[in-house]
Amino acid sequence: MSPFDSPLFPLFVVQALCALFLAITFLQSGLDKVLDWKGNLGWLTGHFAKSPLRGVVPLMLASLTVLELASGAVSAVGLVTLVLTGGARVAMWGAALSGLSFVALFFGQRMAKDYAGAGGLVPYFLVSLVGLLTMRG
Repeated sequence: MSPFDSPLFPLFVVQALCALFLAITFLQSGLDKVLDWKGNLGWLTGHFAKSPLRGVVPLMLASLTVLELASGAVSAVGLVTLVLTGGARVAMWGAALSGLSFVALFFGQRMAKDYAGAGGLVPYFLVSLVGLLTMRG
């Protein structure tokens, strides 16, 4: 961690906040999918009923759940590593996985023709990009 009076301290704060934001976002979302699998599957089955993806909803949900949990866990470990050692490499991989998760979500929303839902993901995706760019080695 950079000292408070260091010119690098604001960069550290941005890195830490991005990692925290992504950890919260994906751990909550992934755990919700695990804890309410049936409810999520039912909602998504209806959401994709008129899309080309209607036949693969359970597989998509399982894949997305794993990806989200990985994104959240790596971001959380990255935050701890960042705070304890100042190293941002793990947090960078969390941001990269998070960006991939947002792209997967965006693809699904576009395929379901939920354009407003897809547009709502853009600010989240930008946070993952800011994290990725500020944490590069």
